[in-house]
Amino acid sequence: MPNLASAQTLASLPSVASTISTTGAARPISAWVTFCETYAAECAVNVSEPATISLTPGVWNTIVSVNRRVNKSIRAVTDMEQLGLADRWDLAESGAGDCEDFQLLKRKLLAEAGLPRRAMRMTVVIDEKGEGHAVLTLITDRGDLILDNKTNSVLPWRQTGYTFIKRESQSAMAWVSLGRAASPVTTANR
Repeated sequence: MPNLASAQTLASLPSVASTISTTGAARPISAWVTFCETYAAECAVNVSEPATISLTPGVWNTIVSVNRRVNKSIRAVTDMEQLGLADRWDLAESGAGDCEDFQLLKRKLLAEAGLPRRAMRMTVVIDEKGEGHAVLTLITDRGDLILDNKTNSVLPWRQTGYTFIKRESQSAMAWVSLGRAASPVTTANR
């Protein structure tokens, strides 16, 4: 039986681009601050990079492939189960991790494939269980698309069912608010 994500095509995306509006500065997740101290290059913002990913069939195939590959290769486990910590962001070097670890690894691999890191922003949402969750927002010429470890489908942000709280800024090593909802303290679910 074919994977649904492999059947996803660039043509299946909405023709009208929908982007998430930012509403000002936001406080970063504390585990992100610690991550950035360890992996400074993963958090640096190069304002000379494109702020938008141009979706071509080749770029789309790379995005879908990386999303599926990382989702399949990492074992979902909370930081508390794995490390005895409430929340720690890393690149899932152990082969296991929680939501943000999946997304950070996806961003690293996509940047290595040539996509502009500046157009790939870590994002905090409230998920279907009412819990803090991290996804990767790709800011594209076809709208904001979401990579998530809970699905192999790359979805336009409005189709996720999530409440979007905040994400990394595209212009500085900082975070921006995406709405009025209260922010979770951690993004430590699977």
